[in-house]
Amino acid sequence: MPDLNATVSAERVHIGFFGMRNAGKSSLVNAVTGQSLAVVSPVKGTTTDPVKKAMELLPIGPVVIIDTPGLDDEGELGRLRVEKARQALRQTDIAVLVADAALGLSQEDRELLALFEERKLPYLVALTKADLLDDRPAPGDHQLYVSAVTGEGIFELKEKLGAFAKGAGNQKHIVSNLLSPGELAVLVIPVDESAPKGRLILPQQQTMRELLDNHCFFAACQDTELSATLAALKQPPKLVITDSQAFGRVAKDTPEGVLLTSFSILFARYKGDLPTLVRGAAQLSKLQDGDRVLICEGCTHHRQCNDIGTVKLPGWIEKFSHAKPQYTFTSGGEFPEDLTPYKLVVHCGGCMLNEKEMGHRIAKAVEQGVPMVNYGVAIAQMHGILKRSLQPFPEILQLLD
Repeated sequence: MPDLNATVSAERVHIGFFGMRNAGKSSLVNAVTGQSLAVVSPVKGTTTDPVKKAMELLPIGPVVIIDTPGLDDEGELGRLRVEKARQALRQTDIAVLVADAALGLSQEDRELLALFEERKLPYLVALTKADLLDDRPAPGDHQLYVSAVTGEGIFELKEKLGAFAKGAGNQKHIVSNLLSPGELAVLVIPVDESAPKGRLILPQQQTMRELLDNHCFFAACQDTELSATLAALKQPPKLVITDSQAFGRVAKDTPEGVLLTSFSILFARYKGDLPTLVRGAAQLSKLQDGDRVLICEGCTHHRQCNDIGTVKLPGWIEKFSHAKPQYTFTSGGEFPEDLTPYKLVVHCGGCMLNEKEMGHRIAKAVEQGVPMVNYGVAIAQMHGILKRSLQPFPEILQLLD
């Protein structure tokens, strides 16, 4: 089983390095991390795709470092590289704009700074190759001189990033604010053809760890064993948390006096926007034949014959809506910027995406007026148990009244 003590990439502070070709981004990344993470070359455009590395970086702690292609890349392939660099911005918690100190800021640099400001993104401007300057003006706001050759400014840059990171950490709760220390939760974890062999999936691991950190108790069972598990307990649990695929069966086996929700709904609250996703559930009953539905997964995995995203969800949607929509499927970092062709977006819980990326996707849907719902909320709605699955969150439940 994976190490439950390790900080997963989606929970780490993401620090993105952006700038023009040959500004010294990769050299600076290597100097900051003390590792040869990125290939360094005097040839423009050496970095062709965003390079990501999860690591420990003092004084910050667990981070993901992102080195991106140059924003001035040319040609059709260059345009695609620039697009990838801008996509990396969606995941970035703290941005570093890297500019050659001798050349100053380009128009592309200034446009990127405006984007940082618009997104209220903490940022620094690293003026590189400071060792080559004979004369240097005083740095402006957010600016500092650095040299990957002499090490000048590297310590200061890391200290400033560390100060930003203190405010960028996620202070939200997955489940621990729903139970008091000493209370019990039952986790329902089906083991079927779609379950990864020999391990638990990330939401299950993270939920268990948070319960342990909060000195709560938990019991785990498969959906077929829930009734026997509850019968074996001396007293009912405070909460039952289930994999969304088993929602229907688990709801029948969970006594009315016990709170019920799903891992997917917990993660919608943890790193998404649960109220927006709950409102989006109403669109499921309004779908008509031919409507386009976008189904998105934040991870990439080998799809099984009875895959939830491509098989189970379309089946449930058609049974519930009495319609035959058209489906588009995306995974990993794929997410259309233009959502207007779709009548509904159905998204996974987003455990492999950080909060910035999930926030961007939800904001895009809201901005373009396209309803969005996540797997857990959608499945609860289609099984007629959405209100019950939201009982742990009374402030959200009132949206359905």
